[in-house]
Amino acid sequence: MIPVELIAKIRRLFFAEHWKIGTIASQLGLHPDTVRSAIESHRFNLQREPGFRATLTSPYLDFINQTLQQYPRLRATRIYEMVRARGYAGSMTQLRRVVRSLRPQKREAFLRLTTLPSEQAQADWAHFGAVRVGRAERKLSCFVITLSYSRALWVEFFFDQSIENLLLGHVHAFSDWGGVPRSVLYDNMRSVVSERRGEAIHFHPRLLELCAHYHFAALPCRPARGNEKGRVERAIQYIRHSFFAARSFAGLGDLNAQALAWRDEIAHQRRWTSDDRRSVIEAFNEEKPRLLPLPVNAFECDLIKPVRSGKMIYVRFDGNDYSIPPEVVGRPLTIVASPETVRLLDGSKEIARHRRSYSRHETIEDPAHIAAVVKDKRKAIGATAISRLSSHLPRVGEFLDAAFACGEQVSRQSKKLIELLDDYGASELNAAIEEALERQTPRADSLALILERRRRKSRSVRLPVDLSHHSHLRHFEDLSVPAQNLEVYDEGSQDE
Repeated sequence: MIPVELIAKIRRLFFAEHWKIGTIASQLGLHPDTVRSAIESHRFNLQREPGFRATLTSPYLDFINQTLQQYPRLRATRIYEMVRARGYAGSMTQLRRVVRSLRPQKREAFLRLTTLPSEQAQADWAHFGAVRVGRAERKLSCFVITLSYSRALWVEFFFDQSIENLLLGHVHAFSDWGGVPRSVLYDNMRSVVSERRGEAIHFHPRLLELCAHYHFAALPCRPARGNEKGRVERAIQYIRHSFFAARSFAGLGDLNAQALAWRDEIAHQRRWTSDDRRSVIEAFNEEKPRLLPLPVNAFECDLIKPVRSGKMIYVRFDGNDYSIPPEVVGRPLTIVASPETVRLLDGSKEIARHRRSYSRHETIEDPAHIAAVVKDKRKAIGATAISRLSSHLPRVGEFLDAAFACGEQVSRQSKKLIELLDDYGASELNAAIEEALERQTPRADSLALILERRRRKSRSVRLPVDLSHHSHLRHFEDLSVPAQNLEVYDEGSQDE
């Protein structure tokens, strides 16, 4: 209660000076609800006292009060129509103030909920703003799950609230605790409840797979009944104020490492709410042996998604491009993504593995994939006349440009160059092109003359003949030529 003198001052400023409620609250250092209470409740509670000034609503106070006692949730707009029919000439705003002060306030009472050790856990997501990752802005979310008996926590931050991250948070929590609670309580988040009609609920199929793997039951809260999972709600507020506030971190991995250290050094060392003589970690050590045992293998939480590449050696996932081997371009593939890696499968065979990027428009490549494309492109060189000439004759482009400038047809010149390349080889043809460009005679016929002239000059040098490259002469390889006596020819010449 505030002093009567202060109430009088508030009422004077409001009714006489026409100050607004917010102005009065800021000038007097009061909460706006306190100012509002002094203006409204005292005015109507004192209306029957001697000397109190009556208002337009004064004749209708008994009627309004009786109506609200009978219909506590009746709207002020309906009451306004009712009193207008009975002669009320005041404003709607004034009537709202009266209805607000006279409406019966019924507060729901709650009992303290108690749970047995290992009986229940409560899980929820919490938003923690956004962070910049490369060229992307990612929403930062925290998965929180707490054991209802001991209040032991698991805290893990993710860049989205997908069903895969929800499942992964459970798997990590169960592994950390060394056991599984018999039930987990959720609110009606989309990754848990696919559809709800009254009390009938369809859970997300992947969540049901997780329940079957770890043998626990998924329990949803009733709509608009957040008090049913008050333990995890208080844990989220505790994380916001005790851990996350004014904290800096280098990345998601660093943030999760800091969260785990805070959990062990601070959150689990706090006093246990059910008995302040013990800590949370002591209560957890009592609860841990009663948790359900873990299965032999952990649940697979990776995102599995079909994908098909286009003409390039990349597939797009989460705003980034990941390379694949060139031989699988155009085939239907499968992406298997975890928080750290992105794997690509061709059927059941893994064909690529990359680090996962949370940036945007980034290209993540395997050097082996790029090398394979370059190798294939090199093999393709020579598939056309121009490409074949370019691969063997460095100045062929310059030669063809000069021939075109002289009025020659490039197609005819290219065809003739291919013939000369086959007849004389790349070395001789390159030398002829150099000479033709120097003499400014860029024509295939000039090249033919130059090549023939170079061949005649080279005939003075006799080279051994290798018959191994001439298959039609192979049957002569075993022949032998007997040596002849040349003195016979000398005698014949003397007789003449």
